[in-house]
Amino acid sequence: MAARDRDRFSTATRLRLLGEQTAARVYRSQTKRQARRSRLTGRAALLALVLCSLVVALAYPMRQYVSQRAQISDLQRQRAEARERVEQLRDLKARWQDDAYAEQQIRRRLHYVMPGETGYVVVDPGAARQSRTDLRAAHRPWYTNIWDGVDKSDASDQ
Repeated sequence: MAARDRDRFSTATRLRLLGEQTAARVYRSQTKRQARRSRLTGRAALLALVLCSLVVALAYPMRQYVSQRAQISDLQRQRAEARERVEQLRDLKARWQDDAYAEQQIRRRLHYVMPGETGYVVVDPGAARQSRTDLRAAHRPWYTNIWDGVDKSDASDQ
């Protein structure tokens, strides 16, 4: 019995038993981890599949929604600009309804003068540096320039 007790308390025997116990614990924890890992992997795969399906299903409608919102805001901006332009044109129409404004514009644009008035064209001193034809054409009434153009084209045909 003494040999048996000695064998039971020997260092080699104790190390061997300790190694077996540790190996058994490691094996048990690995099997539990593998069992847990396999369950989580299946759940994770299902979750990933559901998320991917949602992303694919919602991607096109979201893209359409965003593009339509951009189109709506662009149309609202255009509508506001059109309203502003309509207001400007209404103001201009109202001004042209006034006889004094119409007379002023006719005098300024067409170089009309009332009977008994003398019309003058003021030449800018800085414009004297331009060529003589440019100077004459720039300060003449528009209808004179058109008539000169017709005369020149008629003269070139002959």
